[in-house]
Amino acid sequence: MTKTRKIIDFPETEAAFRMIDVGRKRITRRRALACGTITVGPEAFKKIREKSLPKGDVLALAEVAGIAGAKKTPDLIPMCHTLPLDQVTIHCVLQEPDAVTVYCQAAAHAKTGVEMEAITGVQAALATIWDLTKGTEPNLTIGGVRLLMKEGGKSGLWVNPDGIPGWLAAQLPPQKTMTGVKAAVLVMSDRAAAGIYEDKSGSLLKALLEGEGADVLEYRVIPDNGDAIAAALKEMKEMKKPAIIVTSGGTGPGPRDVTPEIVDRLCDRPLEGFGEALRRESAAFTDTAWLSRMRAGMMGESLVVALPGSPKAVGECWEILRPFLAHALKMIEGQGHGGKL
Repeated sequence: MTKTRKIIDFPETEAAFRMIDVGRKRITRRRALACGTITVGPEAFKKIREKSLPKGDVLALAEVAGIAGAKKTPDLIPMCHTLPLDQVTIHCVLQEPDAVTVYCQAAAHAKTGVEMEAITGVQAALATIWDLTKGTEPNLTIGGVRLLMKEGGKSGLWVNPDGIPGWLAAQLPPQKTMTGVKAAVLVMSDRAAAGIYEDKSGSLLKALLEGEGADVLEYRVIPDNGDAIAAALKEMKEMKKPAIIVTSGGTGPGPRDVTPEIVDRLCDRPLEGFGEALRRESAAFTDTAWLSRMRAGMMGESLVVALPGSPKAVGECWEILRPFLAHALKMIEGQGHGGKL
């Protein structure tokens, strides 16, 4: 006889825990640096330095354990994604009179960050030092485990406000990649130019450029009119002589979206790779990315980059451009094209 089971409760609409869906995120270069300290006491410290502890070279094994720990992160922390780690490095620094500080740096090309891999690597290395030292000094203390730096994704580069050691800071990319670059921003929008609403995409572009250290010489909003766009671009180039002009708006398939045609007409050297990269990478954010006619080219000595008109699209495109834009400008300057960087 089959039993009839009565449902007395319905499941919650959301699970108690959930793994974040990163399927629509872009794969970018991710890097994180973490550290932590173990206090071992003067006697154990001396033996660690002399490599005379009964179980062998503590710091060498701690390095191996830290790398293994970082690789095992998703097995230990339930909501962590499995990442294809490119590199894990462990540095064990002796600090007189009685401590060892472990630094773990993890890197990957992935859709999410590697902070937890760096943190787990530190803790695995510290636990290994504890295991190999406890026979000599049982009164051990682990503390100060913290993130020092993370890089990649929308947040860009973050460095702990308490700072990091100089020898590690020298390994990091500059926080401002476009320091001293002369730039201009041009926005095409009929309604913003008429004062119907406040332009947000251009102000965001200005803030992003200045955040990288660029000197934004001009920020202008004009209607979606071919003649006005051409005149504004020419005037900006001749009067301000910027290394880069970034435009926002008029890149769609609509009848008044004429920015790409004007950019093509004024630029003597097209740079097709910009548009190709922006469309390909933007597809991770939206399925309509292929309708956008983003592009770039050299207008004399100035690099012109045409982006869409929404703040959301501008932010997404900046995330795509940021890793290589400063390098592109240096290459242009190195061949005699572009303002002083």
